[in-house]
Amino acid sequence: MAGIGPGWSEKSLMVEGHRIAYRVSSTVADAVPIVHVHGFAISGSYLMPTARRLAHRATNVVPDLPGYGRSERRAATLGIPALASALVEILDALELERVVLVGNSMGCPVVLEVAHMSPDRVDRVVLVSPAGGVHNQPLRRAIGQLATDGLRESPRMARVAVPDYLRFGPVNTFNLFSELTRFPSLERLLHTPVPALAVIGSRDPFMAPPYRIREVGRQAPDHITVALIEGAAHAINFSHPGELAHVIESWLDGIEIVDDPDEPGFTRVLQLPRDP
Repeated sequence: MAGIGPGWSEKSLMVEGHRIAYRVSSTVADAVPIVHVHGFAISGSYLMPTARRLAHRATNVVPDLPGYGRSERRAATLGIPALASALVEILDALELERVVLVGNSMGCPVVLEVAHMSPDRVDRVVLVSPAGGVHNQPLRRAIGQLATDGLRESPRMARVAVPDYLRFGPVNTFNLFSELTRFPSLERLLHTPVPALAVIGSRDPFMAPPYRIREVGRQAPDHITVALIEGAAHAINFSHPGELAHVIESWLDGIEIVDDPDEPGFTRVLQLPRDP
């Protein structure tokens, strides 16, 4: 792929008789690999800016899930549980025994499902702009949120996303988007069996209001951390890759998450009120 970046290559593998396309960085020995999981109706290409920033610390893999980007379609559009199963199959095919999963948007419920299905395979999860749940219902509300976000993202994001949306098709889009709006992402996060970092943007129209985040936070276990990037909308992996990579690396290294003054956006950790 043109422009994929030094040290990166584009490859494919077969899963359940279907071709899966993926991008992979140079091998980093003795480090837990990082796998990036894209959002709704789009390929993994928009995740590359953040993946490139993390390639120095671990092998990074950016697959296109079945039916997305350059990966082959299945007979029917896969829902979130089926996409999670497909992701586990991809990990098996790549012989990745244990990984850090970084999801964006719909990728967040997918990685949460994998963490629940196969917690022994998941070292940690990073949920960037998690979508799904009451705040995205009914469907017409979610469609309005999608339109609002389109106006808040960089025009460069449209050049990446629109071809993928057109390829995914309107019928697949409607079916999966409807399922996504019903997925209780925040509630599912409460019961994740592995350490989790949620990164949200202050301008993300899909995000639940602050009172809802505080409400969920009261029930959250100590291994869940929430960071806010001021000025970011939904596609943080594309719009704020430096700041996001800085937050992820700080969390993985177990050091305090503070703002990187050299990157756009301002980051702060939300102090979640927790029930005693």
